[in-house]
Amino acid sequence: MKSLELIVERIILSSRWILVIFYLGLAASLAVYVVSFIFKFLKVAKSVFVYDEAEMILAMLGLIDAALVASLIVMVMISGYENFVSRFDDQETELSFLGKIDSGSLKIKVASSIVAISSIHLLQIFLNTQQYTADQLMWATIMHLAFVVSAVLLGYLERIMSKLKK
Repeated sequence: MKSLELIVERIILSSRWILVIFYLGLAASLAVYVVSFIFKFLKVAKSVFVYDEAEMILAMLGLIDAALVASLIVMVMISGYENFVSRFDDQETELSFLGKIDSGSLKIKVASSIVAISSIHLLQIFLNTQQYTADQLMWATIMHLAFVVSAVLLGYLERIMSKLKK
């Protein structure tokens, strides 16, 4: 019976390597997103003398939003791999920030990034209110507030858990 238990444990522990496929998929999606970003940037650069101030602000917010989404993807890839698959070998040099994000703080960082992305999207909506109905504005605000409340609650729960660990 003990040998069956060891086999099951090895299978379960080895299954974490399946996650690598997801992280490689995220890396590929990041490469695709770069192409999208370049086209957005070229559109903004081409229209720099055509856009008025409000349109330029909206365009810049779109680029900032894209950068935040890309950063979120990288954060999830690196932290997820570190926490659930394997440690990176060369942590002493350029990767010195690795190993400092556990799954709890990763959740908070992801939630914070989502709030930042939602904030930018909401700002884009409010700078362009003529294209939205009152109901759409209300629901966008409610959804943003839901993200904010979720992030605050995650932070609060993480704080409680860290106090319990001590």
